[in-house]
Amino acid sequence: MQELSGIRIMSRVIFMCGPAGSGKSTYARQLEAQGMTRLSTDVVAWERGIKTMPLPPEIRAAIQAELQTRLLTLVREGRDVVLDFSFHSRQMRDEYRALLAPLGIVPGTIYLATPRKTVLERVRARQGGHSDDFRLTEELAAQYFDGFEVPTRKEGPLMIVGE
Repeated sequence: MQELSGIRIMSRVIFMCGPAGSGKSTYARQLEAQGMTRLSTDVVAWERGIKTMPLPPEIRAAIQAELQTRLLTLVREGRDVVLDFSFHSRQMRDEYRALLAPLGIVPGTIYLATPRKTVLERVRARQGGHSDDFRLTEELAAQYFDGFEVPTRKEGPLMIVGE
């Protein structure tokens, strides 16, 4: 949180939400260009030399712990953050809301409602050339799409893109 002439300025935190191939990273990079700090599991994995998905559970947990620490540090500094994760389940979204609640932050969610056909086409076209371009099997991409829990307005502030 920053203070400006006695006024406390709260950080904004955005959850990018959607299955692989929905367009989350593209949208998150636009927010980053507007001054938000983007945190991404895929970027950290790539930086660690990991070029295949899915991540083993212990590596995913270690990366998530690192990103949660970075998130809390950035929020305490008053920085705006976009979390470029899938937020594939309500449970995951609720865990991050609980993490932020003691700091007075109510995150917003941007859900990319991209049709299944489009998602699978995008994943099929991936070349594995950078952190936002992890190759996935079509079966895994379909599994991610079909198992995705769509956020609702009951969870908090929600913007749906692509409806």
